[in-house]
Amino acid sequence: MNFLAHIYLSNNDDQITIGNFIADGIRGKRYVKYPVNIQKGILLHRQIDTFTDAHPTVRLSTKRLHENYGHYSGVIVDILYDHFLAKNWDHYSDIPLDKYIAKFYDLLEEHFEILPIRIQKMMPYMIADNWLLSYAKIEGIQKVLDGMNRRTKNKSGMNTATIELQEYYTEFEEEFTSFFEELIIFSTQTLQDIETNFSNEN
Repeated sequence: MNFLAHIYLSNNDDQITIGNFIADGIRGKRYVKYPVNIQKGILLHRQIDTFTDAHPTVRLSTKRLHENYGHYSGVIVDILYDHFLAKNWDHYSDIPLDKYIAKFYDLLEEHFEILPIRIQKMMPYMIADNWLLSYAKIEGIQKVLDGMNRRTKNKSGMNTATIELQEYYTEFEEEFTSFFEELIIFSTQTLQDIETNFSNEN
């Protein structure tokens, strides 16, 4: 899953949210240097990614893109799923999306000093262009894909994936909706398990 989903699945805990958000930049056992609740968020992120990558519904979405995008298909599906989460946000939260995202940006600024350097460098652009809110529109997804394609030196061709998004919009949305219901349940249980493990260790 991409940024918005990971943030949403953090159980409204500030430090777990930060950990879940920065986890891709934390390798191996390096997570142990962070405060306990940030560690929990990092571990939750890893479990979410493992569950997502192996899920048959996600693989169905990915397969639709594989011929044109190869191993980038999974990255694209993560972004497309964030689009459907943002678009249908009121099904998942009582807090309006713009207010939810503004609070998250405040949270990033409060924790700036402990963010990985890569996130520190990315954060001003993310906030200035309001990436997370832009996910709700296809135009916003196009900008994200354009940027990611540039980072692959135009090798991925990801910038054209909005063609498939629009062609198979209903299929992608149905797959997201079905999968995300399961992912919410999985994430809730996984976080409880992580909490239990930390309690037992202490």
